[in-house]
Amino acid sequence: MTNITHNITSLFRNATTPAAAPVSEPATIFAPHDVSIRIEPFKALRTDIRPQNPNETLHLVFVTEGEKHKLDTPKPTSNSTTLEPLTENPRFNFTAVHLLEHAHLTLYSSAHLSSWMRSLRNDTPLSALSIPGTHNSPTCHRALPSVRCQATSPPEQLDNGVRFLDIRVQPESPSDPSQDGLILVHGVFPISLTGNKYLRDLLKEVYTFLERNPSETVIMSLKREGTGDATDAQLSRILRDHYASDPNRWFTAPRIPYLGEARGKIVLIRRFALDDSLKQEWGGAGWGIDAENWADNTPNATCPSGDICVQDFYEVLETENIEKKIQFSQEHLRRAAECVCMLPGHDEVPPNPPPTQPFFINFLSASNFWKAGCWPDKIAAKLNPAIVDFLCRKHNEVDGVQPEQAQAAGDGSTGIVVCDWVGHKGNWDLVRCIVGMNAKLEMRERDQ
Repeated sequence: MTNITHNITSLFRNATTPAAAPVSEPATIFAPHDVSIRIEPFKALRTDIRPQNPNETLHLVFVTEGEKHKLDTPKPTSNSTTLEPLTENPRFNFTAVHLLEHAHLTLYSSAHLSSWMRSLRNDTPLSALSIPGTHNSPTCHRALPSVRCQATSPPEQLDNGVRFLDIRVQPESPSDPSQDGLILVHGVFPISLTGNKYLRDLLKEVYTFLERNPSETVIMSLKREGTGDATDAQLSRILRDHYASDPNRWFTAPRIPYLGEARGKIVLIRRFALDDSLKQEWGGAGWGIDAENWADNTPNATCPSGDICVQDFYEVLETENIEKKIQFSQEHLRRAAECVCMLPGHDEVPPNPPPTQPFFINFLSASNFWKAGCWPDKIAAKLNPAIVDFLCRKHNEVDGVQPEQAQAAGDGSTGIVVCDWVGHKGNWDLVRCIVGMNAKLEMRERDQ
């Protein structure tokens, strides 16, 4: 095993995985060393704690409010590790993300990823949150190269913390308003080689998740793709008439909601134009959060509605361009982190809400159909670890200054981070890091 950390960062709020088998006590008590190091929330601390040689494992004990929690590290896995409580009936749980290359250990307080929104206040603007998302979310089936973007199904994504779904559909019978068939596609291709998959079946899975977890909301971006001569206007009528008419299940107002308004519902972001009849919805303001004029292949652009600020640079034609994609993704994380949420002074949705920040939507996805090295899984294998590293070591810095030296850096939100191939081989570390970045906002809410 390689060298252990000399940097320890303490953060809060993330989810757990089963702990790896602990090192036996006789194997660990070979060089006990008592230290007294205080680690404050959001602080980075450099220490001289390290093993005597690269083959050793460190047995670390962290104490918080009298409780002790043990971590044996490094582990023979790149995934995060749950700390073992040494106290009966512990009030706290912690997860560690260990970056071996940089000798850096990040600690998160553990939340349940299936219901991580329940600890946040109702009057929190949804755009202030750090939200994990997936790109072409249902493309987890056997498909053509570059069509498949996900390792796991939408239900598994939701259970593991994902709250933004990116959906592309093709109307099956656009000229017949009585027909509700919407085929799930990626570009001009179906998402499965074994037969068409449909939006209605996907929505049943989302409804089931929200019924089990009423504290949560799911933001759904919908866009028309595929083949044929269907129009955006036809798609908008199909969605309104057959899918999104129930206000108990859908939030379709053309504005960013507060969490309390959205709990238990799907929040619609529309990447399509409206039929004239829908332009009169909501007092003539339209229908759904407007992302119709979404800039193509952009490193940073704001939709004319002002509700969406997006990084969606996806034309990675050569593997060398992956570094450019990483740079654009990190720059957009910084934009989101600088924002400070305007918190009302009570727990309900405010009657006269202040202006909210836009959704910062940050696509980590990119591909080139003609180069196997630039297919979604290959790009994700480089991009996802780079973003985990950035979130653990550099997120919410100001000009290279660590957060403890720059308290005005903002709430440290990530915005909506839209990923490919999260959960591959059980690795949800990127999702855990994103959810964990809600900690600073949550602490502000608790202290207000």
